[in-house]
Amino acid sequence: MEWETVIGLEVHAQLATKSKIFSGSSTTFGAEPNTQASALDLAMPGTLPVPNEQAFRYAIMFGLAIDAEIAKISVFDRKNYFYPDLPKAYQTTQLDRPIVGPGHIDIELADGTQKTIRIHHAHLEEDAGKSLHEGSFEAGMSGIDLNRAGIPLVEIVSEPDMSNAEEAVAFAKKLHSIITSLGICDGEMSQGSMRFDVNISIRKPGEKLGTRTETKNLNSFRFMEDAIKLEVERQIDLVEDGGRVIQETRLYNGDTKESRSMRSKEEANDYRYFPCPDLLPVVFDDDYIESIRKELPELPDARHDRFMEQYGLSSYDTNILSNDAGMAQYFETATKISGDPKLTANWIMGELSAQLNTADLPIKHSPLSAKQLAGMIVRIADGTISSKMAKQVFEGMWNSDGDADSIIEAQGLKQVSDSGAIEAMVDEVIANSDKQVVNFRNADESKRPKMLGYFVGQIMKASKGQANPQQVNEILLKKLNDLL
Repeated sequence: MEWETVIGLEVHAQLATKSKIFSGSSTTFGAEPNTQASALDLAMPGTLPVPNEQAFRYAIMFGLAIDAEIAKISVFDRKNYFYPDLPKAYQTTQLDRPIVGPGHIDIELADGTQKTIRIHHAHLEEDAGKSLHEGSFEAGMSGIDLNRAGIPLVEIVSEPDMSNAEEAVAFAKKLHSIITSLGICDGEMSQGSMRFDVNISIRKPGEKLGTRTETKNLNSFRFMEDAIKLEVERQIDLVEDGGRVIQETRLYNGDTKESRSMRSKEEANDYRYFPCPDLLPVVFDDDYIESIRKELPELPDARHDRFMEQYGLSSYDTNILSNDAGMAQYFETATKISGDPKLTANWIMGELSAQLNTADLPIKHSPLSAKQLAGMIVRIADGTISSKMAKQVFEGMWNSDGDADSIIEAQGLKQVSDSGAIEAMVDEVIANSDKQVVNFRNADESKRPKMLGYFVGQIMKASKGQANPQQVNEILLKKLNDLL
């Protein structure tokens, strides 16, 4: 039976302000539990919230970046529910009058297909605390850390415009690229800075939307992709076996690759929303919004076009290097020093990305700086080391053994480019390879290039891998052709 999948995303992005949205408490990640929670964050009687202007500016920056409507009047509401890590027993958020209205984000799929994903709205709200179920607690006990309570979030709500996991991941990655390029969020998903709630339903083509489920708090693109595929398969199997999908909130475990029901899905009226009596409506005029528009940094699409024109890279290379703000900055810093965009791109997308993936590190936490990588690329370009030697240099730099020049010196990796020395090695190998020389002479012309491998291998062995491969090939081929 044929089924259509309908997907919408709700994305929570922590705004990179220095203090919380309604208090002066620090937002620095990694502090000891409950050391960054003020009396206001703890909901002590008599405390009143004071809005953080920077949070509003960041939200407006995002709205302008996606060509969205910016609300001139923004109102906060109380969303009432009880949970241990919500000390006020309500969350200050926005319902009817969010700061960012309808907008759109354009994505590109692997086959080159372009698609526009509509944004329903984006609103400001405060984050909750965090329940801790591991550590030095008594059996059956949990701890509550309120450091995160009150950190400003922008919640971005898409329309249900995605029809498979690939589109959802492409949208999430583009969104990550936008907010990190704007500098409004650090995008550190491992720290909870960006979290995805995925709404999924199935239907037969042409029918109305089916009942949806919401899988919450996915904090990686891979987990989101796996969770979507698993939930789509679960819903199809359920319906085809005669059951029905119920509206519920689900959780996905990325380690076990399993999902489970968390609770039945609440409706808005279950939360008893009402305007927050402690916060007046916030009003923005056109001059304020336009002043923010003028300060917007380069966005991913504009950066993509500039990379294509400025560096002459392929569309594939440009997509990879320009989509991630951190990688784009790393590439440009390294290229400015190396002077070779293509070689720099190859090393970033190849060896560096592989090592970062293995270590599960974002590029901004790379132990190998852009300056260090560029220094090694300069030595490849000027013939000091070969590409093969460069891998040894790269490994040394990754392990903090020093910069390229010091590793080349310490390990004796300098490439032999003296034509006289190489010619002597070529002569010696040919003189000691009578059988191979005869075979080369007697072979068809089309087969001779493949026969060079033996000679090249012997020469590289004689030079301890340090002979310039290009010069070796040129001198060897000339001498063998002279023997024909």
